[in-house]
Amino acid sequence: MVVSSESERFIADINTDFPEWYQDVVRKADLAESSPVAGCMTIKPYGYALWENMVRILDDAFKESGHQNLYFPALIPESYLQREAEHVEGFAPECAYVTHGGGKELEERLVFRPTSETIIWQTYARWIESYRDLPLLYNQWANVMRWEMRPRLFLRTREFLWQEGHTAHATQEDAIRETLQMVGIYRTFVEESLALPVYMGEKSAAERFAGAVNTYAIEAMMKDRKAIQAGTSHFLGQNFAKAFDVTFQNERGEREYVWGTSWGVSTRLVGTVVMGHGDEKGLSLPPRVAPIQVVIVPIYREDSKDRVMSAAAQIAADCRRDGIRVKVDERDQLKPGFKFNDWEMRGVPLRMELGPKDLDKDQCVVAERVTGQKEPMPLSGLVDALARKLGETQRAMYAAAEVFRAANTYDVDDYGDLTTLMDQGAFVRAHWCEGPECEAKIKADTTATIRCIPEELRGPGKCVVCGADSPGRVIVAKAY
Repeated sequence: MVVSSESERFIADINTDFPEWYQDVVRKADLAESSPVAGCMTIKPYGYALWENMVRILDDAFKESGHQNLYFPALIPESYLQREAEHVEGFAPECAYVTHGGGKELEERLVFRPTSETIIWQTYARWIESYRDLPLLYNQWANVMRWEMRPRLFLRTREFLWQEGHTAHATQEDAIRETLQMVGIYRTFVEESLALPVYMGEKSAAERFAGAVNTYAIEAMMKDRKAIQAGTSHFLGQNFAKAFDVTFQNERGEREYVWGTSWGVSTRLVGTVVMGHGDEKGLSLPPRVAPIQVVIVPIYREDSKDRVMSAAAQIAADCRRDGIRVKVDERDQLKPGFKFNDWEMRGVPLRMELGPKDLDKDQCVVAERVTGQKEPMPLSGLVDALARKLGETQRAMYAAAEVFRAANTYDVDDYGDLTTLMDQGAFVRAHWCEGPECEAKIKADTTATIRCIPEELRGPGKCVVCGADSPGRVIVAKAY
């Protein structure tokens, strides 16, 4: 990205106009832009590289847990969607339809997939005959279409990228184990790779995925103290198996319905990183997913250019050999100070400044994006030192996010306190009687929702709304 003036680098104040700050950072850090197709986005190379790094880590985790990738068509016959009543009711308002093809009206409308349960379970009916065919542990990386009314880049766009796992099992126990395993994989990824702590737990019936028996989610706090659902895993029971007549012959020779799961994350994770770690300077990226982990900014006059550029190229080659993602900023037309601001906006974890005086001292100067601290580092052993510092940055970012969440999370037993905190922005841990009326009242009064029901918050108490007995506290927050 080449920026031509100081004014073009300006971003809104993160504390007073968070929505505008977010849009500014996405655009000026060169992640994405709005598409000519309303509600859709063009993901730019830097933003796509960030997504690719997430994909690699998750895909490795899926394969290590025994899953395989495949691919299903993007277009689904409308009749398939009609087969599971709760599912179609949940997705009908978001569906986009294809009505014509080849210049002719289609006999049956096609739905551009909002999710793929229906076409996949129609296919599984052909693939599954015996218990020997189970389990099916499949995942696909794909795009989906949901007709969002209030689109925002990465957070809610009409077309977005995601992965969706769809598994079939012989027993209820195996399917539940799969559901919990996958939400656990998401939790590990978001906490260890995106450096964001999450609450993990079951969703309430009102917030459950359409067609699921149970939904489990991870919820992360953003810098405006709202929640974002960073991953979901659904225990489908036998709902889709019954809708599509997916049965198998068990070991006793009897036929029974298959048990299913589905689970997914999307490019919403890019927005999660922006809002979870960004600051007044722009984007701030965890090293594990940053497209560029170290940027080298050469500083020279014409008589020292060759010497400095040669040293920068050698350092970059050494970094790449050790697996560090590095870039040398070779833009001659821009001053070093401008480059510093540009790379801070893009959230690169470490910036290396290298000039002839540094080379005379066999050193460079390294600046940390998170802390802003600068220190000289010897060129001898530099790559190992950079790797250590990247690890320290990753841990420091998680620790800072954990402190921020703790400072904005409250145990609340009074309904008035809950409504006040929702106006301010916070995570509230409150008792709930599990009654839908109390849940609906919270949403109507505050626009906040019950985000999840963490197992670690189980314990008797009194519902914050009605005072009835409660089996445990839940996470209440406004959300994206």
